[in-house]
Amino acid sequence: MEGGERTDLREVMIQTFIRAVEEGVNLAVVVGDSTSTSKIAPFREKYPDRVIDVGIAEQNLVGVAVGLSLGGYVAVTANAAPFLISRSNEQVKNDVCYTDTNVKLLGLNAGVCYGSLASTHHAIDDLSIMQGLGNIVILAPSDPVETEQILQFALKHRGPVYVRMDSGKFPYLHTAEYKFELGAVEVLHEGRDLTLAAVGSVVYEAFYAAGELEEKGISTEVLNVSSIRPLDEQGIVESISKTKRVITVEEHSLHGGLGALISEIISEQGVSVELLRLGITKGQFSKAGPREQIRAYYRIDQKGIVNAGQELLNRRHAWRNNKNEQAASV
Repeated sequence: MEGGERTDLREVMIQTFIRAVEEGVNLAVVVGDSTSTSKIAPFREKYPDRVIDVGIAEQNLVGVAVGLSLGGYVAVTANAAPFLISRSNEQVKNDVCYTDTNVKLLGLNAGVCYGSLASTHHAIDDLSIMQGLGNIVILAPSDPVETEQILQFALKHRGPVYVRMDSGKFPYLHTAEYKFELGAVEVLHEGRDLTLAAVGSVVYEAFYAAGELEEKGISTEVLNVSSIRPLDEQGIVESISKTKRVITVEEHSLHGGLGALISEIISEQGVSVELLRLGITKGQFSKAGPREQIRAYYRIDQKGIVNAGQELLNRRHAWRNNKNEQAASV
């Protein structure tokens, strides 16, 4: 299941911007000394008047985007997620969300993309922060195809949108026939024994892990939860009610992320399932270092997910054997 073509999601973003302008979208992109981070050069060369660089001033960045929106532009911010979310939190809350301006917030290099630059540059709390704000759609694409479609949706949607973006080259999980649907959870792979629910940049890790688990005799369902708000609670319940066990996978803190959302669904809807959450340890900053090593440490890479799946199934079998032994001794 591994291998094949890979594409940087930011390159998809730029080409989507170019096509949008060609199709008549009155688009303006605001960056904060993040021309290299956003890979904006091809768009800037083609449409220099549609790119505004405010320098290292994220609060101003959001304010300028709001002003452009009020002036009739579809305004997009394209800068690093840790600085967009943390340094301009008040502007995002009041000027974008509360006042319902048509601003699209693209949080680039989310999660632990910056690796060894450590916690000042990691964005492991952006989903929890954005969920604390009202009146904003929250999305996280999993591959190049879905990135294009989510960005196309965001540019057409009237109102605030936050898109959790990534850097690096990602494999293709979807064909050209795929259609993104707001508020829907996507079943990437059907299974009976275990559900892997993943978000954004680790969906492909879960997808590849499912293939390996299948080879080990564990029928594994994979859910791509790219729409965080609105969230398809019923789709999640249907999957986990079938498999009776679920592992959530996210390059995000276990506080306020996908695992927390699914925990709420399980509790509120009274679903009887076993749950294991994989992500950055709650209440701690992420480890620093090469990204692949960070993922391995928190077991959110393919190998870690496979091991977690086997452990969860073995734990269930051990519990059944223990219950059988107790029944036999009565």
